[in-house]
Amino acid sequence: MIIEQAKEVLRREAEAISALIPRINGSFAAAVDLVLACEGRIVVTGMGKSGLIGQKIAATLASTGTPAFFLHPAEAIHGDLGMVTGKDIVVALSNSGETDEVINILPVLKRIGSGLIAMTGHAQSTLALNADIVLDVGVAKEACPLGLAPTASTTAALAMGDALAVALLSARKFTPEEFALFHPGGSLGRKLLLTVEKVMHSGEENPVIERDKTLQEALFVITSKGLGATSVVDETGALVGIITDGDIRRSLEKGYDVLSRPLTETMTPTPKTITPEKLAAQALQMMEKNRPRPITVLPVVDKGKKPVGMLHLTDLLKAGVV
Repeated sequence: MIIEQAKEVLRREAEAISALIPRINGSFAAAVDLVLACEGRIVVTGMGKSGLIGQKIAATLASTGTPAFFLHPAEAIHGDLGMVTGKDIVVALSNSGETDEVINILPVLKRIGSGLIAMTGHAQSTLALNADIVLDVGVAKEACPLGLAPTASTTAALAMGDALAVALLSARKFTPEEFALFHPGGSLGRKLLLTVEKVMHSGEENPVIERDKTLQEALFVITSKGLGATSVVDETGALVGIITDGDIRRSLEKGYDVLSRPLTETMTPTPKTITPEKLAAQALQMMEKNRPRPITVLPVVDKGKKPVGMLHLTDLLKAGVV
């Protein structure tokens, strides 16, 4: 009984979200255009459970390039409406469209001159009739068996808010670098803000060998530095190749005499490289997407193509990028 009831809740909420797809229409596009043209901020408001959903929508907008904040409607009528300007757009959430605290601030919003986007389940409600744009988030039935607790309706409102935020993100051509600026803390911040320079092996730890050396000498460098590879440079110090311990093992299958041969016979010319200022997450992506197989090391080069460091996959693991 309990399991089936839980499954039914998920079915109803999934149906509520699916029902929104046909409603992504001209009104939705108009809402996106209105927000893009906004010279102020997006002010999200709502009471009760709708207010909690509104807080999440405001947070998502703010973190994806659309300046936004949440305004509690009960606090708004006691002075916080001073936060709203005529350049702002208000996004008001109310499933019924008749929530007293939300309705009470509408006359003031009109006087201030801010735009109003309503997210409601009733197109003929007071909120909808006073809005510039209405986003229909109505549901056929709540997931609550009593039909009382906001469940499917809040899920639908949250999904519509996400759709709006992502549409705006795409329209603004919001980049991962911009996203990183708003998420400096925790593992997400490390993944997005950490640069190659901060985790690479440089100086004495950076394995480098001249291209006129033997494979045996390259093996000694690889062993002493412990990164499983060494950069190969020409007479000017510019990178011309890389040798990994795997390359050497495969060469030894031909006989030990290869160790006395020039390392250029074994090295991989023009290897994948990265520069110090690039994000560590970008280095990880390069390693994982390398073909025909992923790689575990990347030479780090400066503008003159000279190797200034070596980055190993384990460095990214230790830094929490992976």
